[in-house]
This record gives sequence, C-alpha cells and structure tokens, in this order.
Amino acid sequence: MHFSIPDTLECHEDNGTTYVAYNIHINGVFHCTMRYKQLHSLHEQLKKDLGGSTLPPFPPKKLLPLSAAQTEERRATLEKYILQLSQDPRVLSNDVFNGFLVFAQNETQRAGGGQDEVPIDIYLTSGQKVTLTIPATLQTDDLLEKVCGQIHLPSEMVYYFALFLVKKEEKDLIVVKRLQDFESPYISQRCMKGLHRIMLRKNYWDPSIDQQVMGDRVGLNLLYMQTVQDVERGWILTNHEIQRQLAALQAKGAKKEYLELARTLKYYGYLQFQPCISDFPKPGTSVLISAGNKELNFRIECEDGSMKEGNFKVTRIRCWRITVQQPCSEGSGRDGCTSPEGSRQVNLELSFEYLMSREEMRWVRVSSAQAVLMSLCLQGMVHELLSHKKGHRVKTPKERVRKGSLSYVRRDGSSTHVTLNHTGETLPPASSSHGSSSSQSPIGELSLRRLSERLSDPLDNRPSLPARPNGRAEPTTVENDAFNIMGDDNL
Repeated sequence: MHFSIPDTLECHEDNGTTYVAYNIHINGVFHCTMRYKQLHSLHEQLKKDLGGSTLPPFPPKKLLPLSAAQTEERRATLEKYILQLSQDPRVLSNDVFNGFLVFAQNETQRAGGGQDEVPIDIYLTSGQKVTLTIPATLQTDDLLEKVCGQIHLPSEMVYYFALFLVKKEEKDLIVVKRLQDFESPYISQRCMKGLHRIMLRKNYWDPSIDQQVMGDRVGLNLLYMQTVQDVERGWILTNHEIQRQLAALQAKGAKKEYLELARTLKYYGYLQFQPCISDFPKPGTSVLISAGNKELNFRIECEDGSMKEGNFKVTRIRCWRITVQQPCSEGSGRDGCTSPEGSRQVNLELSFEYLMSREEMRWVRVSSAQAVLMSLCLQGMVHELLSHKKGHRVKTPKERVRKGSLSYVRRDGSSTHVTLNHTGETLPPASSSHGSSSSQSPIGELSLRRLSERLSDPLDNRPSLPARPNGRAEPTTVENDAFNIMGDDNL
C-alpha cells in the first residue's frame, strides 16, 4: 500500500476557531481527511495492540499555533510516519488500523446520511447482481463473505474471489481497483465520478486452482461467466475456428468443456489493463500490458502495424514501487473538510527492476492510472509462488477472527467505542484489554522495505532509480522474495 498526505485543509469549528486537517491518499486515491489528534489517537491504540517499540515514532505535539512553515513540516513528518507505518504487515492486517480508516472515510464523505443501513448492488461478470442491505461502514472482506454466502459459494472458495471496482465506459468495463479491507465498498463506490460498479471476480493466478473451483456448481458458474466475458472483450485470443467451437459449447450449456478449451488459449486467466506508456523498449512507448501466468506481458504495435510482445517474468523482478506524482487540484468546491475523491488528478507510475541478463539489472517504468492494480497483481502472483512452495493454502472465513476494538475520535473531538466481530457488525462496548492481533498479513510472505534496505549482494552496486521530481511522497519499494528462488536455468 502507498500512503501519502499531499496537502492540507484549513477547517472551521462550530465556535469559529480554525484547525489544520490532512488529506490522506491511499494508492493514489483520496481516502479521508483527518486531524493531528485523530492520527495521534490511532497511534496510541496501535501501541497498545502491537507494542510501541515496534512502531515508528509519532511526530510530537506543539504547544503554540503552527506557522505556515511548521504546518508544512508537520504534514511532511505525518506523511513519513504513516508511510513507514503502512510498511509493517502487522499494521496492514490490524483491525484497529483498518477499522479506523473506514470510520475516517465515512466521516469525511458523510456517506451514511444518518441511515443505519444502506442498499448495495454487487455485480457478477454476467451482468446479474446481488442486492444486499448493509451498514455503510461494512468493510470489504465482510461484504465479500456476505456476497459469497448469498450465492452459496463454499466457504473454502470465498477468498479465491475478490471485490473489484469497475467503471462502465461505452461497451466496456474497466477494472479500476481491487477493494481493500481498509475501505468501505459502499463509500468508495459512492465517491467515484461516473458509472462505477462493484464486481465479483476471481482473485487467483495459478490455473491449477481452476479444477477445484470447477468442482463446485457455483464456482463453475462464476469461472465460466468471467471467461465468456474475457473472450467476448478480446482479452483471450481466439481465431474463427476457436470462436465457432466456443459458441457451439456455449449454446449447449457445456460449461466445463467451454472452460477446458478456453484454458488452452493464449492469455487465459490474464488481467488486461488499459493502454499506457512505458520507457521500454524506448521512452514514450505505447504499450498494452496484461498480467498472468507469473508474468507481465507487454504488447507493442510496430510502425508497420504488426505486434511485438515481450514477457517480464515475476521471478526475475527484483523489486517494484509505485510513485504518486503531486496531485493537481481542479478547484476547491469542497464542503468544509470534505474532499471528493474525483476532485484531484494524480499521475501514477509503476517502476520495477528487472534482471535482463545475468549481469544486467534495468528499471522499467510504466505510467498508468492502473499502476496500483498492476502492483497488486504482481503481489498476488508472488504470494502464490511462495505459498505453493511452503504448502500454504488460502484462508477461509472461519479462520478470519476479528478481535479488535477501537475508539474512533471524530474531528470535533467526540469519540465512539466500537467492537467488531467477524461479520463487521457493531457490538456493545468491549473491555479495555488489548492483545496482539492474530490475523494473517494480507501480503503473506512479502517483505516491505525502504529503498535504503537493499539486499546485500553484487547486484546492489547498480544505480538506484532516481526520485521523481514532482512527487512529494517517499516511494515504497516492495522487495520480491520470489526473486530469491530463481536458479541459473531461469535466466
């Protein structure tokens, strides 16, 4: 995850006094606005839950009102704090951390509108939808489990799927992002400009998992519907004869046979992104990128109209990072401290360091609005490689037990004490005792390290990737542990 605080707001209390609030962006998207004391409250609760000695130091309080220079200094130190905080896998999987961010998102966007529950539509890839009534602050994993329970998907298959925010444009659907547990899907959808849907899609890369999913009637239908959509939109390559065969199987309702044929085709199981710009093989190259089969696939149209492609294997990517450029405001137009998610344009860049040959490492840059989604795809493929090696299996809802309770401090200083069970329902106030979170890290075996924390080997003599001049936030580098399992035969 990439956290940043690109700017601040001056807000007004009911009594006429003013205070500074900080706009928090996650993965290049505006998430919420919080005061210093709210972030301090979050820090204190994380200290009790995880241990203060393991957390980065929190920027100290100031006794006197801050000058403009001091406000900017505090913004920078808070940004550094939350960026360092988000590099700890225990924090990313912590109920207090995720729950606090959801409540801050809700307060900033005022999404509940005073209603205890709100309706929400979850779409399947066939266009069918499941309508539920949920609390506005229901988190992503809780909603995923409710949806899968509604369609009777076996619990052991729930986390083979995920909720994605997709945008409808003309006759196509663009995958915008995979929803995370630090956000409310209802609020995230409500705050996006344009027609966006929440869609259930598969969330694994290993094609061998297909056999298990196809063994269940609901799993078979979900996989079949997504594959039909991918064929129709051209994500899976076909020719006229293959199209004829697929159409015949579809007409007969032969879903398993359809999938077995589709699984033999090029780009089956890949997620295709919107056309973007890369500096490979030369700066300014227009490229079509797909993720799947343990690789990033680049397709480039040549001057003669032919297509060339190249594959960047995940096991040869040493590390990658997301760079978020300085957002450009399109005008204020904000109500108090509320900052609509669509009001700022940000430039996202995915950079990865690739082993081109036995002695050559090279940084490859991709500028794309879907850079964060690309990063999550890389992360998912690496996690599967490592999990398969160590014999780990996907988690199930029964194993996901929430123990967290939190005291959410609002911007006006009032607070509410909340205890969450595994379904995300609000329960009566819990006792004040705290223990270490037992939930597993969503990034599995990945280690998040700062740029200075390079692995020590001869390849580290290479020059580092230059910092981007327009971006304020320090980039987060993800070191690829799967790079270490590569042997000479892979080169």
